[in-house]
Amino acid sequence: MTEHCLWRLSRALYRAINDQQFDDLAAMIDDNVDWAVFGPIDMFPFLGARHGKAAVIEVCRQIAQNVRVHRYEREHVLLSEDSGSAMMRFSLTALDTNRPISLRLAQFAHFRAGRLISMRVVVDTFDLVEQALGRAIHLPKIA
Repeated sequence: MTEHCLWRLSRALYRAINDQQFDDLAAMIDDNVDWAVFGPIDMFPFLGARHGKAAVIEVCRQIAQNVRVHRYEREHVLLSEDSGSAMMRFSLTALDTNRPISLRLAQFAHFRAGRLISMRVVVDTFDLVEQALGRAIHLPKIA
């Protein structure tokens, strides 16, 4: 049995973000990849939609300039032959403030011939923004 593409992609992303090693990641990404990370792009400009390998590698470089990954844990995983989905929890450090960040997200990846063709990531943004700001956000009560 061969290793699933999602595991190789996870390791390649980790090495790209923490070690600035982008070659393994680039080898796993299709030239026409469709990538979107849903979150507050005004606060985190490296979130949002990208198309094409060069744009995805560049956004991974931007993420690497902003955070360091200490640990990631897959809470729930669903795999099929050409796709994988995971609910994940990350322990990060914001490089500009040295502030710890705990992040939860869901990712949905599709592969063709072992290469990533589509990625969708949904981030728990409210918690992320509170941690990045270093304070709670108080919203008005909705009746």
